[in-house]
Amino acid sequence: WRSLLLRIGDKCPEYGGNDDFKEHIEACYGALWRELEHSDFLLQCAEQLPHKIPLYGTVVGLLNLESEDFARRVVETTQTNLQDALSCDRIRILMRFLTALMCSKVLQPGSVVVLFETLLSSAATTIDEESGNPSWQARADFYIACILSCLPWGGGELIEQAPEEIERVMVGIEAYLSIRFEFDEKDFLEDLWERIQVLSNNGWKLDSVPRPHLSFEAQLVAGKSHPINCPEQPCGKQKHEAELKYPRRLRRLNIFPANKFELQPIDRFVVEEYLLDVLLFFNGCRKECASYMVGLPVPFRYEYLMAETIFSQLLLLPQPPFKPIYYTLVIIDLCKALPGAFPGVVAGAVRALFERIADMDMECRTRLILWFSHHLSNFQFIWPWEEWAFVLGLPKWAPQRVFVQEVLEREVRLSYWEKVRQSIENAPELEELLPLKAGPSFKYEDDGELSLELNNLVKGRTMAREVISWVEESIIPVHSALSVVVQTLLDIGSKSFTHLITVLERYGQVIAKLCPDQDKQVMLIDEINSYWKNNAQMAAIAIDRMMGYRLISNLAIVSWVFSPDNIEQFHSSDHPWEVLRNAVNKTYNRISDLRKDISSLEKGVSSAEKAKAELEVAEEKLTVVNGEPVLGENPVRLKRLKSYAEKAEEQEVSVRDSLEAKEALLARALDENEALFISLYMSFSNVLMERLPHASMEVDKENSQENGYNIGEKEQWCLSTLGYVKAFSTQYATEIWPHIEKLDAEVFHPLFRKT
Repeated sequence: WRSLLLRIGDKCPEYGGNDDFKEHIEACYGALWRELEHSDFLLQCAEQLPHKIPLYGTVVGLLNLESEDFARRVVETTQTNLQDALSCDRIRILMRFLTALMCSKVLQPGSVVVLFETLLSSAATTIDEESGNPSWQARADFYIACILSCLPWGGGELIEQAPEEIERVMVGIEAYLSIRFEFDEKDFLEDLWERIQVLSNNGWKLDSVPRPHLSFEAQLVAGKSHPINCPEQPCGKQKHEAELKYPRRLRRLNIFPANKFELQPIDRFVVEEYLLDVLLFFNGCRKECASYMVGLPVPFRYEYLMAETIFSQLLLLPQPPFKPIYYTLVIIDLCKALPGAFPGVVAGAVRALFERIADMDMECRTRLILWFSHHLSNFQFIWPWEEWAFVLGLPKWAPQRVFVQEVLEREVRLSYWEKVRQSIENAPELEELLPLKAGPSFKYEDDGELSLELNNLVKGRTMAREVISWVEESIIPVHSALSVVVQTLLDIGSKSFTHLITVLERYGQVIAKLCPDQDKQVMLIDEINSYWKNNAQMAAIAIDRMMGYRLISNLAIVSWVFSPDNIEQFHSSDHPWEVLRNAVNKTYNRISDLRKDISSLEKGVSSAEKAKAELEVAEEKLTVVNGEPVLGENPVRLKRLKSYAEKAEEQEVSVRDSLEAKEALLARALDENEALFISLYMSFSNVLMERLPHASMEVDKENSQENGYNIGEKEQWCLSTLGYVKAFSTQYATEIWPHIEKLDAEVFHPLFRKT
């Protein structure tokens, strides 16, 4: 019966390859009426396979005829889950399920309307300037979106059974939309309202939502409808927290022209909901995700919509809901599942995005480069590069040229140089954009007695302190010690990533001795980039590893990124930005890890205190009879509690010491984080103040005739740099907000903020 529930609506062996909904529901009902105690599993299926909710709602409606207690338990459990879900996205699916139960006569229509009105009232109160908190509009919008998103599944039934009440809700929503803060462009909520209006005008008829309850309507009307109570409303502050807690469901990325979607406006919304739900509940199960995505219960094709929805999630700001690699794997599996249709759709999406790459956010551009190079590596690097050969005629800073250059560089990282060169044989001129053949550039290859001597010391496993003494005696008096030592150690560690780690673990002290301050660490980064000038990947890895061993500080990395040579590359290369992203990520991850450790240690302290409290309660139950203490508690249990409490007390001391140490480390990490962002924004501010007054942001007429790209180099530099300011600000907003007052006071120049 579990398999029947899971596979209901699928064309599968469990149902003999038949895809008739009515037969599936009858088979499921026949198996389940003997297993009525398992209502929780049915609810799990409804929550985690929400595109099948109409089928599960009909099954519950039929079981309601056999057992009103079973249906009441389902309603009560759903109501409890809804109360718990009011602070997360789960409310949307549970409300859809309640709507489906109403269609199957399990729930009273009036109860659903009252639920809608409760959320509508909460939303209206939230944005009221006198009695509410308009900064929490994100929550209010979320509640309204939840109400509207239920209507494709039950709007027709509500209009039929409770016309006045649902009309009152619709008027209330329209009033809410008229007083909320509006965005410059039509946002998701306004778009959804328009789609619902079209659906209402069409008599609530749509193709994308199955209505299996209609096949059993004569039976379902005999069932008892159960009431529900309205959930209590939480309260909250701060707009930023609200947007984190109630993110927009979808920021639609319009990649394809409208003629690619031959379906009603509301059908588009419903299919998007299906796709987003499958992505949500099958995260980590890529093959099952792809399988469900291609088998949605709709009678029309939707490959273009599927691609657009996935790319909308992959490029969502500030962060995609899941790691980008998840979407990469799903797209790969969809191309394999629909080999005749989906690869062409994906290629069309890439071409459309490439055309608009100059207008794309820098963070989205980076994600697109990483995705596309990885995607091609799974399909033999096949792409019609001749279509993009024209980029060679563009200036080196033109976004389309930079995009092609960075994709080819990432491909080389995922394969090898000759393989990638072979993949562009139809456009051999693009070889100019390939990185130089990867390989180290060792300064002391031919002439380096001191380097050779240091090499022998390292291969002889000489202790680090002895190497430091040798450096001080032999190199420092006659040569640049930093260059010799760093170049030699990098050369020894160049064979593999493991070799590099081993060298840093054994001789990191030598580098630390030579680079005690920020200026020396900037010189160290220069030496790394000099050695790996032909391999940006290895340079980034070496810098990242050295930051991990605290040989390089994040402030030194910021200083290096904003050095004159790198500033000139801001608009034409991703290398300095990759190094900076790694540094900020590592700083952020240190703080996240420390917070997790502290949370775990606090639980350890709490459990130790709980063990002592349980022992004290048990000992209080000792009674005295004839002057002798008599155990009022089970002696075996009391002995066990004593043993556990003694161990917990011993561990508590150690845990508290660890907690104190971790809290000190966290305080230090937060100070480093503050210094990092102040340094980063100060550097951005300084370089932009130097160049913004000189950049006219006008068309470069001289270049526009020659190469077709009409933005001058200074203007493109400013656009790219400001793009990265925005990218870092959106990515790390949560960490930046605590320091915003200090940044405002010390860093942000009015012109900088305005720009």
